[in-house]
Amino acid sequence: MVPAIFTLAAGAAGALLATRLGVPAPFLTGPALTVTLLALAGGRVGLPPWLRDACFVTIGVNMGAGVTPEAMATATRWPVSLLLLAAALAAILGLGARLLRRRFGFDPMSALLAATPGHLSFVLSLSTDVRADLPRVTLIQTLRVLALTLLVPFLAPLLVEGTLPTTPPGPDPMALAALGPLVAGAVLLGLGFRKLGIPAALLLGGMAVSASGHASGLVEGAVPAWLSTPAFVTMGMLIGTRFSGVTPRMVVSALRASGLLTGFAVIVSLGAAALVSRLLDIPMLTALIAFAPGGLETMMAMSLLLNADPAYVAAHHVFRLLLLTLALPILVARMRKLQDRR
Repeated sequence: MVPAIFTLAAGAAGALLATRLGVPAPFLTGPALTVTLLALAGGRVGLPPWLRDACFVTIGVNMGAGVTPEAMATATRWPVSLLLLAAALAAILGLGARLLRRRFGFDPMSALLAATPGHLSFVLSLSTDVRADLPRVTLIQTLRVLALTLLVPFLAPLLVEGTLPTTPPGPDPMALAALGPLVAGAVLLGLGFRKLGIPAALLLGGMAVSASGHASGLVEGAVPAWLSTPAFVTMGMLIGTRFSGVTPRMVVSALRASGLLTGFAVIVSLGAAALVSRLLDIPMLTALIAFAPGGLETMMAMSLLLNADPAYVAAHHVFRLLLLTLALPILVARMRKLQDRR
């Protein structure tokens, strides 16, 4: 109970400060930074599972509100974009792992898992079953998610004309009579996804139910701000809680490797996003969020806060996770055979 109170207080203060300073996506970046600093200072941080789950459902339902018939009409143009995303993932994974081995002395298995662009929970579960440096892999992956959470909103103004609004305009809030059934359906579907082992189950369940209702025209409007804003703040706090138990010395030792790896991933993602934007006439900001190898839930929240196309972003991040889910076990099995031969 006490860690949750400290975390909530730090997250609320971070959101308020970021809003006052005019920081893009303040409800996400502010709490992420303040809770991270609290954790690194030795503070006890954490959030109850029910609050985390409620956050995922709410953000998922809000994401689905952007899946309009007009947005779905552009889906025929996405296969080319998904193909370029796969190429970017291969470059980040292959060259990033090589970079970690040669510059920082990582063993091949740890380098592979640390360089994986996303799917943190899956990567960590694999790390516990193979001979890999689990603390090092965990720290580098967590630093990557935090860095991308903080970098993307500040890169965004450089890629669009004018100034980004801290709270972008969106659809009118949906009626409570429609919101209640959507949330109930989202929870049921999310729990079903969770039993099937699907990543970000509650978030994807929320988006699936909401998207179906909005795409069919049965439901209109977004989640009211009084509900969506706390969900974004909670998401930021969740990122910060991943640094619980991590000392500043551990962070410093992993910072160089994580910074170089994240910088490389950002360059590759920027290049691929720019190519997609030019070829398919997709807004650069939307393409960047879709190609940024951050956490699924974090990037989905980012798409809403920065007024990007949530359907396009969701399709690409789900595709990235599915691709990694299929490819990583194969790569790990091959790496393990090489380790056994040695």
